[in-house]
Formats: sequence, structure tokens, C-alpha cells
Amino acid sequence: MAPSTDSNVKDKNSQVSYKKDINTKTGRILQNKKHSNDIFDVIEYLQSEKDKEIIFATDACRRVFCQLFDRGDLYVGDLPQEEDLMSGDRGAEEKYRIFMRHRYNNCVELLLENMDHEAFQVKEASLCALMKFVAAEGRHPLQNLDLIEHYSFPRELLRTLVEHLLSTKEDMSLLISRFQEFLEMDDVRYYVMSSVRDNIYRVMGRNKKAVIPIYQNNVYTLLSTINVPSQGSKLKHFLVKQAYNPEEWKAAKLKEHKRAFEQMWLQFLKFKLPSSMYKKILVILHESIMPQMSDPSLLIDFLSAAYDIGGAISLLALNGLFILIHKHNLDYPDFYKKLYSLLDPSIFHVKYRARFFHLMNIFLSSTHLPAYLVAAFVKRFARLSLTAPPTALLILLPFVCNLIHRHPSCRVLIHRPSATEEPCDDPYVMEEEDPAQCHALESSLWEIKTLQKHYHPDVAKAAMKINEPLTEQEEDISEILELSTFELMERELKAERKTIPLEFDTATELLKSPREVLGVHFSLD
Repeated sequence: MAPSTDSNVKDKNSQVSYKKDINTKTGRILQNKKHSNDIFDVIEYLQSEKDKEIIFATDACRRVFCQLFDRGDLYVGDLPQEEDLMSGDRGAEEKYRIFMRHRYNNCVELLLENMDHEAFQVKEASLCALMKFVAAEGRHPLQNLDLIEHYSFPRELLRTLVEHLLSTKEDMSLLISRFQEFLEMDDVRYYVMSSVRDNIYRVMGRNKKAVIPIYQNNVYTLLSTINVPSQGSKLKHFLVKQAYNPEEWKAAKLKEHKRAFEQMWLQFLKFKLPSSMYKKILVILHESIMPQMSDPSLLIDFLSAAYDIGGAISLLALNGLFILIHKHNLDYPDFYKKLYSLLDPSIFHVKYRARFFHLMNIFLSSTHLPAYLVAAFVKRFARLSLTAPPTALLILLPFVCNLIHRHPSCRVLIHRPSATEEPCDDPYVMEEEDPAQCHALESSLWEIKTLQKHYHPDVAKAAMKINEPLTEQEEDISEILELSTFELMERELKAERKTIPLEFDTATELLKSPREVLGVHFSLD
């Protein structure tokens, strides 16, 4: 036990030692300029192998340099080389400010390196310290402002910080979520959007537009946390207050925010993405991205490319295309032909089935659609229903009935006398991709007739409705779009059963009635 105790004492003494050392030197630096060389020792702790020492030193550096900013003890302007300090006729005060400015630059470089540290606590401490420096540089610019540019904001420091957040080698999603609180500041958000746009152009261009999964995931994580206020009057939260004509500052204008948001997303979406990234973006596109853009129609290239990929990605792209078609008068050639080609057995099993049927219902709602087109969709749905699960059929059957009710010219599919005489000779061509050439109007809905013998009673009952006269109102399917197998089974288990008199005892245990020999000696429990 003795060695363990000695080790604990040494660790405790070491902990007290480094904290005392850093605090002592920090105090001396701030109290007297003649102790300025102590800053080397404090900064050196930022390269320690112990996480606690780095974190403590980070906080100390933050306190030192923030005070130096407030005192005006950092050199302002183009920084001379440190080797030139001994030569020349500079005064002691100016030499001190140049010296501390160089140390500040060293500190920033090490904090940026520590944003890639393996310990999250070190990353977080470095990020928070750097954002304090962003605020301090904003209040006390280190460069002389040009006559044209009256607004001070440390764009270069923030740009470098964003560059480290968007790592190409490490998943930074946790640190980006910590950075999200700073994006509540309107000026920070505006300059971050500009920095991200430039970073995407540089990194993706350098990699010849190849997919970079880790980097693109970091970019998406950061982009998805950025939200532009809906009203310009809400742009009041700034990290750096501007004294000169603040209302003319670009970061204070909603129009500029929307433009930066739009350019940032368009820059990201113009490059090839991993398939999983398409799904993530398309899920939030219509709610979180398009409403915040100045001109959502600029997304047509991205949505068209996603729509042509196929599968679940095409289903998700429908939402964005629907908004562009209905709200922005987009003319999409062969839209219904492509929509028709999406109908395959996978639509009943994808995660976004409810959204797909909701949009399909909207796209086929117009009474001006030609009969052959609606008939092609009805017939294709009917053919797919032969292999669909019960949960999908309970959506599909009312959906088909609604389409026929909406388009009376398609009732010929139900009332075709020859269908009973020649049930095997179906002129419909399932493999035909063009709805105009599939001969759907010459066919019949024998598939629905087949489903009237389905093993699930609810499906058989729904299929029987095709025999009844169509009601004046369509059936509301919105409540069953999210129906799952679990809910269907729960509904069956909770349904009340009628007690029917039997001429024998119902078997409740293994093989035989409890009054028989096997029932006495064996049980399922």
C-alpha cells in the first residue's frame, strides 16, 4: 500500500505545483512588464502531455491576452519580424507590444493545434479561448482599418478556426455542437457562413471533387446547425459592437445573411456527396434550407441529380421538387414518367413510405391529368399490391379507390366485362417505363379481385370495397399513412372476440385438454 500512497502524494504535489507555477507567472506578467518573459513558460504548458495542465494553461493564456487587449499592450498594424527588434530606434514600449503580439500569435497557433487534440476537454477549452480572442480582437483590432472598411471583425482568426472545425481526418461533430452556441451571435454566424463557403471551394477543388466522407460530414454537421432569423429586426445579437453606422454593416442585414446562407449551401451541394449524405440533406431540405434561401429555385440542379439516383433518395427528392413545381413554377420535363418509374416493390419497405404516398396523392390530385396516365399509376399500384405487406395494402387499396373516384374515366378498369372471361391475358406491360405505352387503359384490376381472398381479414375487407358503388367523398388516408406492423398486430390483439359455443373443450395446454393424461402431466408454462 505504501507505494500507492507515495504515488498519490506525488500526483497531488504535481497538481498543486503546476497550478501554482502558472498562477504565479500569470500574475507577474500582468503586474510588471519586466516579467514578460514568463509568458514563454505559460505558453509552453499548452504543449504538455497532461490534459489538465493544457486546460489550466489555456485559461491562463485567455486571461493574460484578454487583459493585454484591454490595456492596448499588443502591437497594432503590420507586425515587424521579431529578429528586427534589437536593431532600429524603436522605444521600449513599442518593443514590448511587438514582443507580446508575437507571443499572442504563438498562443493562437498552439490553441488551433489543440483543437485537434484527442481529449475533448482540451478541444473545448481551446475553442472557447479562441472565441474569447475573436471578441477581444473585434473590440481592439490588431490591424489599422482602411478608410473604405470601417467595420472591425477578426475574419482571419475565425476563418482559421472554422478550417480546423472542418477537419478532413477527424469527426468533429461533438466540438461543432459545442460551437453552436456561438452561432447565436449574428455577426459570428454571418462570417462563419462566408468562411465555410470558401473552405468548401478550396478543399473540394483541391481533391478534384472526389467524395471526402469525414470532411463532408463535418461540413454538413456545421451547416445543419446554422439558422437565419426570419426577420431583420431580430439581428441584434452581435459579438462585436460596431460604433460606425452599424445598420449599414453587412452582418446586420437579413438580405446579406440569406445570400451567404444560400451561397454556402449551393457551394456544398454542387459537389458529389456520399449516398447517406443525400438522405440527410433531403430530409431537412424543405423545412430547414429552402425557406431560408433567397431563391430556392437554384436547388434545381441538386434535386434533379438526386431524383435521378433512384431508390429512397429519389423518393426524398420529391418533396423539394414538389415545392419548386408548385410554388416557384418549375417546369420539370418528363416528371410523371420519372415518377412512374419509381414505383417498385421497395416503396413499401422504405423508411419514408408515408411521405412518398402523401406526395403521390398530391401529384395525382389534378383532374386535368390524362386518363392514360392515371390508369398507368393505378394499374402499376395494383400489380405491386400482389407482393406488398398488409400494412402497405391498407394504404394502397384506399389510395387506388380514391384515384378512380377522382378520375371517373378510369372506372373502365373495374367494369370491363372481358376481364372475367380472359383473366390471364392482361395487355398491361409492367416492364414498360413510359406510362403512355403500357396499355393500362386496356387492362382491368384483377389484382384487386385477387386480394379479396387475402389471408388478412382487413385487407380482404378493403379490397371488397372496389365492388361497391364509389362514395361521393374520397376516403381520408392520412391517418393510416404511418401504420406499422406493430400497430396492426396491437390492434388485432386488442380487438374484442365473440365467444362461440363449441362441442369440445378448447385446448389450452400441450396437445390435450387438461382432463386428459398428457394435459395433467405437461404444460406450456
